[in-house]
Amino acid sequence: MPRFALKIEYHGAPFAGWQRQKEQPSVQQAVEQALRKLDPSVDTIAAAGRTDAGVHGLAQVAHCDMVRDWDPFRLSEALNHHLKPAPVAILAAARVADDWHARFSATERRYMFRLLARRAPVTHDAGLVWQVKQPLDRAAMQAGADRLIGHHDFTTFRSTICQADSPMKTLDELRVEEIARPDAVEYRFHVRARSFLHNQVRSFVGTLERVGAGAWTPDDVTAALNARNRAACGPVCPPQGLYLAGVGYKDDPFAP
Repeated sequence: MPRFALKIEYHGAPFAGWQRQKEQPSVQQAVEQALRKLDPSVDTIAAAGRTDAGVHGLAQVAHCDMVRDWDPFRLSEALNHHLKPAPVAILAAARVADDWHARFSATERRYMFRLLARRAPVTHDAGLVWQVKQPLDRAAMQAGADRLIGHHDFTTFRSTICQADSPMKTLDELRVEEIARPDAVEYRFHVRARSFLHNQVRSFVGTLERVGAGAWTPDDVTAALNARNRAACGPVCPPQGLYLAGVGYKDDPFAP
């Protein structure tokens, strides 16, 4: 059976997360239902990573096996037709080897978190950012972020329901970008690693926001990391500002 990789964009607000769940809408379910309109034999799809309720996808990657050897462009067009009106889009499809796996072949995951500082309520960005009222100190947040880069025991920044075998992870990038807007200041947190713990990125951002607000120092971030205790973490920020921004592979299946 031919195997296809799918690059998927979605707005997470209407969904209980990526993973199929009983009696709750999920992104996985929406894509699988569209696939079965084309091939009733499709059982399930596998994704590069799960996202929680309210989290968005800019370039999630999944794979599926189908009976027909579709032209990739026609497959993506047909799926987008059947996905309407769900806020899910297939950005690209690609034929891949039978042993290629969206999750296990991945070499890195990239996340972006959007934090918007302004006093007026959010309108156009509602559901797409985490809003705070006052501007933050980007340099201080970056100094705190730098304390987290590298190979560490991230127990402090791991959800108590995380199912990973080990809290040890290597964080390759945690970069804080500041974007001036006429009505606000936006901070974007760019995070990159081979894999992540449950709630790890949201725990990072919630903690660094405290640094930017002056309630914590970069040394407090180091102390929290070294505590290896979930109680030492700063507030976990809400999900709506988080985006799965991309997945890396040794050979990009979507490369021209």
